[in-house]
Amino acid sequence: MVHVGSLFAVIAYFWRDVLKLIGGGVDLLRFRMNDNSRMALYILIATIPAVAFGLFLKSSGIGDSLRSVEIIAWNAVIFGILLYVADVVGNRLKRMEDMTLPPAVIIGIAQAVALIPGTSRSGITMTAARFLGFDRPEAARFSFLLGIPAIAGAGAFVTLDAIEAGTPITSDAIWAAVLTFFAALAAIALLMAMVKRMSFLIFMIYRLALALVLFALLYDWIPGFDLALRA
Repeated sequence: MVHVGSLFAVIAYFWRDVLKLIGGGVDLLRFRMNDNSRMALYILIATIPAVAFGLFLKSSGIGDSLRSVEIIAWNAVIFGILLYVADVVGNRLKRMEDMTLPPAVIIGIAQAVALIPGTSRSGITMTAARFLGFDRPEAARFSFLLGIPAIAGAGAFVTLDAIEAGTPITSDAIWAAVLTFFAALAAIALLMAMVKRMSFLIFMIYRLALALVLFALLYDWIPGFDLALRA
């Protein structure tokens, strides 16, 4: 339900782009190629790696073993640094309209890697887009639009599991979705405003600070604290 809330927040903020993608999807079904249908096709193809990797993690059981605090902390460090490096290296002038199939697939593969906890889906897809030469706001824009089918698919998958398990949708779950919608909408608006005015340095600092806290708790750097998640 939290994913549902964030999904609708993305749709609400980027509603113009979403309408274009829907129109592009209809054109694809009619075998009509234009800018909107091409973008819809790129996002569809770029979603495939995440779906395939997600099914692999679920069927193999590896996914649960990756949910350790240590892995999350190290990924926060590694991908935080990569995000900043991608942000400062070379010229970044491409817009989303300059997207072609190869970079879309690369960004899609990056999104699949984000299924490993601590990676950050939006962070790693923006990192890939920046390395590929895309303007900072455009990298964020494509990242959020790419997340729509991935988040919708993950939400549908978990919902089906819940239905099969007989888990009811409670009022608490509905409130979680509603509150997440407003929180995510505010966060997206803030992020888009920030990436137009500043570098990704602040996000790297945030990720390094998060990793430092996790390491401190994990290895008992702070006297008197113990991490229940150690087990």
